[in-house]
Amino acid sequence: MGGFVTTLTAPSDGAKSPDGKLHRSLGLWQLTLLGVSTQIGSGWLFAVLSSASVAGPAAVLSWIIGAVLFIIVSLTWIELGTLFPRSGGIVRYPALSHGAFAGWVTGWGYWIGTVCLPAVEAQAVLTYLGGRYPHLQLVRIDSGTTVLDWPAGILGGIALLLMFFVLNLFGVRLLAKVNTWVTVWKVVVPVATFILLFSAFKGSNFHAHGGFLPTGPGGIVHALAIGGIAFGYLGSRQVLDYGGEARNPRRDIPLAVIGSILIPMVIYLGLQIGFLGALDWQDAGLVPGDWAGLTSSDWASSPLFSALGAAGFGSFATVLLIDAAVSPAGNGWVTLGSAARASYAFGVDAYAPAPLAKVNRYGIPWISLITALVVSALFLLPFPSWYQLVSVVSAGLVLSYLMGSAILPVLRRTAPDLPSTWRLPAIRLWAPTGYAAGLFIVYAAGFSALVQLLIITFAGLAVYGAYTSVRSGWVRRGTGWTLSTAFLVAWIVVTVRGGWFMHIGGAQRPDGWDFPWYMGAMVATVALFLAALRAASTAEGRRHLDAGVWLIATLLAVLTVSHYGAFGPLATPPLGEPYDLLAVVALALVSYQWAVRSGFRTEQLDRALAEECPAPPNRPAADMVNPHSGG
Repeated sequence: MGGFVTTLTAPSDGAKSPDGKLHRSLGLWQLTLLGVSTQIGSGWLFAVLSSASVAGPAAVLSWIIGAVLFIIVSLTWIELGTLFPRSGGIVRYPALSHGAFAGWVTGWGYWIGTVCLPAVEAQAVLTYLGGRYPHLQLVRIDSGTTVLDWPAGILGGIALLLMFFVLNLFGVRLLAKVNTWVTVWKVVVPVATFILLFSAFKGSNFHAHGGFLPTGPGGIVHALAIGGIAFGYLGSRQVLDYGGEARNPRRDIPLAVIGSILIPMVIYLGLQIGFLGALDWQDAGLVPGDWAGLTSSDWASSPLFSALGAAGFGSFATVLLIDAAVSPAGNGWVTLGSAARASYAFGVDAYAPAPLAKVNRYGIPWISLITALVVSALFLLPFPSWYQLVSVVSAGLVLSYLMGSAILPVLRRTAPDLPSTWRLPAIRLWAPTGYAAGLFIVYAAGFSALVQLLIITFAGLAVYGAYTSVRSGWVRRGTGWTLSTAFLVAWIVVTVRGGWFMHIGGAQRPDGWDFPWYMGAMVATVALFLAALRAASTAEGRRHLDAGVWLIATLLAVLTVSHYGAFGPLATPPLGEPYDLLAVVALALVSYQWAVRSGFRTEQLDRALAEECPAPPNRPAADMVNPHSGG
């Protein structure tokens, strides 16, 4: 608001950043390896087959495009990471520019995506082992998809999550030391793998079976999310999640973010080209050119192991089998720690109960770690397949990524004198471009993944109404609980009747509502709840709600485009290529402008400024000082 003026004072001991309780022990090398390690987890074991099933040989281009898009999306986050190094930063930054409501929605979606990741990695370990040792009964085939079996598969996944928990419990320094050696292993084995695969290279696989683009240009796009490529590049966010524990964050975060994208890109390109060249259709049990059949082929449960065996390198395939446990497990224990830091951020910023911010003597948020363990274990049940869960995770995490492009221009406007060691040039170009790139990747996840994500994300609005708004003093407790309970009940009814939630294969139940009815019910339920909550809120509560409405509208709009677009469930989509992509770009540009205009100078920003750069008493910091300073 134009007339809002606040006074910044040097913080007392009690006002120091809660991140001061964490141990700042991570250097550039360790930060980079945290990002690299999480990108060479289960992704390299499965994504080369999954992306080839969607795009064929053109999956090579998908890896390059994916790296470029993620670098563009990360540019604004790099500056934010150097301005405010915060553990769980991706959850905490939106509140600095758009207040509590937008912060809650993006933080909740990010946390859901992050807390799924350890389950994804546990699934990867068991899927690979189950494919090689069927007598263990770890996996089974359901509707053409490899899923974890009960009891051995599900209980084995929970046991792995417990191992990740123990490794995280005893401090980030131990985690970093173990991760350093594991990451070296995780880089050496994939490099050796694609070198060996090149010895069995068949050039005909790149042009003889439907050509280089057997599924058209759309396949390149779709492989970004549903093929696991976006999932493969999501590890750069670990650098930001551990930013509060970096020794020199303003120097190391930019280098670590970029390095943690480029290093995996080189490895993934080698693996993808090597896998495509070594693909033996007969050994995989497929007719040559049946790219879509790869995910249900004889190679589906252990793609690279099978490719090495068919190429005559069965002895090295044993090393790969060991790595099939080491790589995802290494990723799993890092991502469980990242999920704990996201929960920690909720506790610090009062989005959730304060005990989530408690740390043990090793500087670990232990209650948040337990919470992450329990919730991650639950995701082994409804989504027991790596191939299904990965697209939901990718959409959830990229959704939070695109927020950086809206946050930074607002902070440039509301706090133009922020000190920064790295300042993004040409922000008027890169911020909207990064926002469009992020929304583009979210859209590419496909309708099935998006609808799962929105069902879970919007269910979290009940927590905002019953806890965050009440704790902030914006809504009376009885009113907040009544409205939130009514909304949650209505949301469950709409979700069940809609018929899209948590079905193996991603198909709608036969008795589910037609999409126009389902979409209308979703919009009405959310709109009525927010309108009622706004009417019951104080002026400050309404201000925070108003600053986040654009995000809800954007998510509902992109879901609609997804249903009627090329990646939706319709056999003949009204928004075929390239009209669907043009619609996404247009939506992104409108949403970006709305998002930037909605930002305001928040109390959270003032507190962060007082912690990072304490000012002399009574120094004014004007809101909206220069609306054009972002350029």
